[in-house]
Parts: sequence; C-alpha cells; structure tokens
Amino acid sequence: MVTLTELLPNIHELSYLDKVRLIRILAEDLDVSKNQEQTYFEPYKTYYLHTPQFEAGAAAILMQALAEASQEN
Repeated sequence: MVTLTELLPNIHELSYLDKVRLIRILAEDLDVSKNQEQTYFEPYKTYYLHTPQFEAGAAAILMQALAEASQEN
C-alpha cells in the first residue's frame, strides 16, 4: 500500500483537470455508511451555522477591525 506522503508529490504534478478528476474519483469512492472512522456529520441532517452575516452590528465591527488592521500596516 502506498502512503499519502508518497502520493502527494505526484498529485502536485498533475494538471488541473487531472486533479479535478482525482477529486471526483475519491469523492465517489467514499461510502459514509461503510466508513468505520469517526464522522462528524450525519447524512440528511440539517446543521445551522452561525455567521456574522445576520448578526446585528457584525458588519460594523468587521469594518472597524479592518480599518485598525490597515492602519497598523
């Protein structure tokens, strides 16, 4: 069996399209129902993600942080 560390140099040399094909092959090869490793998400379950997009005042806080960061540089 070949390890990921041994494969990575060859994968980095692939063309863009070959990398996309590899991703597709690997994604199709995954079978969550047969996976014995820890999975963090359950299939067909809805997960709610909290984002600053809908938080009151988040945009102003982000803009202030960006302004302060740009002043430091």
